[in-house]
Amino acid sequence: MRIFQCGNCQFPIYFENTTCLNCGYALGYHSEYDMMVPLQRDHEHWTLIPADGQTYRYCANYQHDVCNWILPTGREQEFCEACALNRTIPHLNSEDNLTAWHQLEKAKHRLIYGLKQLGLPVVSKNEQAETGLAFDFLSDEKNEKGEKNIKTGHANGLITINLAEADSVHREWIRRKLSEPYRTLIGHFRHEVGHYYWDRLVQPYPDEHAAFHRIFGDETQDYAQSLETYYQNGADPNWQQSYISQYATAHPWEDWAETWAHYLHVMDTVETAYSFGLSLHPSITYSDLLKSQATFDPHSETNFDRIIDAFISITFAINSFNRGMGLSDVYPFVIAPAVKEKLRFIHKLVLPYSAG
Repeated sequence: MRIFQCGNCQFPIYFENTTCLNCGYALGYHSEYDMMVPLQRDHEHWTLIPADGQTYRYCANYQHDVCNWILPTGREQEFCEACALNRTIPHLNSEDNLTAWHQLEKAKHRLIYGLKQLGLPVVSKNEQAETGLAFDFLSDEKNEKGEKNIKTGHANGLITINLAEADSVHREWIRRKLSEPYRTLIGHFRHEVGHYYWDRLVQPYPDEHAAFHRIFGDETQDYAQSLETYYQNGADPNWQQSYISQYATAHPWEDWAETWAHYLHVMDTVETAYSFGLSLHPSITYSDLLKSQATFDPHSETNFDRIIDAFISITFAINSFNRGMGLSDVYPFVIAPAVKEKLRFIHKLVLPYSAG
């Protein structure tokens, strides 16, 4: 994600800020302007600084401290385009639920930002019931259907996230149980939305579908049986030669979703580096292997090799910083040539939307 700054005093701010700590003005994210804008009160509404001739209000979820996006007051919608995707939210009679929901929305809003930067269609099921996107945030204890063991997953555009995933202790326990090197909320969102975009960008189009078969494999093999086999036997010992993660070996759909999530990781990381003007000139013998200058916006870059080379250099540097602080690698993965081809396929598929 790029750096944001207060439009009044140009002080650097975060995407989730609601107040500028330097000048004190209220802040909101204006999705059409793609800016964090300073606001001043105009009776029951808000105006921008400088004014653009419109009045605004915060998304209805602002009252719960889970959203800072703004909408023109002339619109009938109660929620911003990110919150309008919610079909089910946690019960709000619990402080723990509110805390968990706050974490979920932070990750989801960053997901929607990234999808919009790619130019991908983001449409609510309220607008398009068959092809739209929606989210259910459910907990094992509070499921109104009486069901237990809520599973994070995707089905026909509906993404379900188990509220427990917002608990870092629970998430770490699951990560260790499944022997995963990485498990985050943003990773869940990016993985599950990958299933959704397979339905939108690949399945309906014969040429793209044929290319998917060639690169990822035949998804018509029994999905349930494939997962059962994976959980019983695990991944092939040489899985890193062809897959980004062990779970990606379970089925071509999971390979796609895992690779899609990492593609979004790549694009976000390189966009952030570009926004910071990051330049790497390591003092080592083979410096060309890690030399990088993030002088381009990855969303408009047609040469994917340039993007992935920058990403590998950047993550090696960040991992080195983390190790110096006694922390785990921020990106504990190896991108093999076969995985690069899969990432390149996704970039080629997405690029026309970014260019449009």
